[in-house]
Amino acid sequence: MKRWQMRRNCALTPKQLLQFYIALVCLSLVVATGFFLAGVWVIPIFTAIELSAVTLGFLIYCRHALDCETIEIDGTRLIVKKFIGYKETIYEFNSRWAKIEPPIAGSKTFHIIQSNLRVELGQFIRHEQQMALIASIRPHLG
Repeated sequence: MKRWQMRRNCALTPKQLLQFYIALVCLSLVVATGFFLAGVWVIPIFTAIELSAVTLGFLIYCRHALDCETIEIDGTRLIVKKFIGYKETIYEFNSRWAKIEPPIAGSKTFHIIQSNLRVELGQFIRHEQQMALIASIRPHLG
């Protein structure tokens, strides 16, 4: 069985992001509490707004941090799995009949096609990597 996986390039894993987020919240709350105890009541309000915005941004980041696309070829079965935003979609092709359509000029993705089924792939890799991936998959197709 041959397998190729394309992942989103993320600087932090969700666990690392959570650790950073906890440190950021603790530091912000310590500073806001210090100002509140000194009689400056406006700072905790802005801290709450800031932490709400950062929380929303981090939740959006975490939702897509594990996104990936996988291509598996096992005999005559070609299986494409797309995991985007915690939703997995699986497509199954016959490797004898499936074709790869390389990226069109200006496009960031390529397609795997069989009759009326067309799956877009390659959004997580550069053009040069796409061409190398296509070249390594083509010999396994009919």
